[in-house]
Amino acid sequence: MVSGNRDVSPNRSPRRSPAIVDGSQVGEALLARRRSVRREREPVEVLQGELFQKIKQIQIRTQRLVTDAMAGEYESAFKGRGMEFEQVREYQPGDDIRHIDWNVTARMNAPFVKEHREERELTVMLLVDVSASGAFGSRGQLKNEVAAEIAAVLAYVAVHSNDRVGLVLFSDAVEKYIPPKKGRSHVWRVIREILNFEPEGHATDLQGALEFLTKVARRRVVSFVISDFLDRGFDDRLKIAARRHDLTAVSISDRREAELPSIGLIELEDAETGEVLRIDSSDRRVREQLASLHRDEANRLRDLFRAAGVGQIRVSAGEPYVDTIVRFFRSRERA
Repeated sequence: MVSGNRDVSPNRSPRRSPAIVDGSQVGEALLARRRSVRREREPVEVLQGELFQKIKQIQIRTQRLVTDAMAGEYESAFKGRGMEFEQVREYQPGDDIRHIDWNVTARMNAPFVKEHREERELTVMLLVDVSASGAFGSRGQLKNEVAAEIAAVLAYVAVHSNDRVGLVLFSDAVEKYIPPKKGRSHVWRVIREILNFEPEGHATDLQGALEFLTKVARRRVVSFVISDFLDRGFDDRLKIAARRHDLTAVSISDRREAELPSIGLIELEDAETGEVLRIDSSDRRVREQLASLHRDEANRLRDLFRAAGVGQIRVSAGEPYVDTIVRFFRSRERA
């Protein structure tokens, strides 16, 4: 994996002069912007050979991570929760009247009920955030690299269970859509697209991505939204999508977004807008404000997901995540 920050937006508007704030002002300033610690960066051109090696590394790692046990946890968590229409038959004493098919009943002049069977093949939709804020990482792995790995793991475990997998890549617009299919070759196409994709947009529009999901997925799907969720205004659309689909948010963060080192004056740059803020990281009040804002935002998202009936998997870049995913699968099974 490539470590450090990368400039994924070389055509971005010219950098603004940094604003300088003290500890008493940092809260308001930080709330107004999304940031990553700025470093001097150069555009990275991914060669086909390098891309192949990256895909191969993820393939090897994913196949090692996705054991039969993990696939079993996935099936226990998701299989059998969806119901698929099978047939209608005549009503029998003891049948649930909520299952009566009134159209058939009217035509046949006798009560008929709908029969359903458990869905054994699911459609899994991966919504992956490719906005510029993902090009940050302080522990040897960028957030968007973690997103790609997690998407690979989820795709592979779904295909291992004979499910279909689709992909939506989004920034401030939906940039790529791959319809759901089965098969390992399809999974590696999905992974290749995630790793090799060059987004046109820099910002994040979760509302638009969720609206797109509801349009292309007419039947109920299992959907994982993989993002750092540095966006606002998507609450209502999230609730609508969660009523139609089985939604899980995979929220990815980096510890330096909440814990600044005490190293004096540093510049924080919004990777999506180019806005720059200069702060004194040796000021304890600044570090405490940042940590408090991060906690508040994490709690806001947690409460939002709970209210919407959306599951949440929290992952920190550069830290192990497989056990976290397995624990989530088990918690669903118990629910």
